[in-house]
Amino acid sequence: MQTFKKLSILIPVYNEEATIVQVLDKLKSIQLKNDIEKEYIIVNDGSKDSSSDIISRYIADNHSMNICFIDHKKNSGKGHAIQTAIQKAKGEFLIIQDADLEYNPEEFNLLLDPVINNGADVVYGSRFMGGNPHRILFFWHSLGNAFLTFLSNMMTNLNLTDMETCYKLIRTDFAQSIKITENAFGIEPEITAKLARIKGVRFYEVGISYHGRTYDEGKKINWKDGFRAIYCILKFRIIK
Repeated sequence: MQTFKKLSILIPVYNEEATIVQVLDKLKSIQLKNDIEKEYIIVNDGSKDSSSDIISRYIADNHSMNICFIDHKKNSGKGHAIQTAIQKAKGEFLIIQDADLEYNPEEFNLLLDPVINNGADVVYGSRFMGGNPHRILFFWHSLGNAFLTFLSNMMTNLNLTDMETCYKLIRTDFAQSIKITENAFGIEPEITAKLARIKGVRFYEVGISYHGRTYDEGKKINWKDGFRAIYCILKFRIIK
């Protein structure tokens, strides 16, 4: 059994004024197994709405929460925001939590189980396995995700079912040891490829629920990001 004291929750934010408070309230309310502490690292990536002001007010009203807030004045992409947050993490493990409501932080304990009980170094939350509820949306997105995961698995010799998932629970020293270069959604295949190269790394995957958004509701990823992901999968098969 593996024990650790603190989980760093990385929260990249871009124009999430409608949901950021709900997400932070959910994160605040969850009780992690083994009384694991939580620290929150919020990176506002140049939002053009009132996200930054809302976060600042939330911090002022919640002094008991261990929140580190970084405010990028210029939008540089989700990958860049995550890079910033990773370097600030002080917990033994970290997890990425998008600032929307597509993923449910109450399921953190599902991802912690393989760490606590099986000594996992990396745990991915898969939207495509298990019996948890999934909102039905776009056929082509599902097909694209399946193809990208298949291609990534070919290049890394892993057998993941959901490489593109937001929920990646990673040993912090592993995350901080890899050099991340992608500033946008290409960070997902890049992280996967570079973690897979770490000698002796123990990957696990658990099923999670998923409540995807439509574009009208604020979804940002598009077909161009899919082509970029293909490029990154092939690129990071070669480049370390």
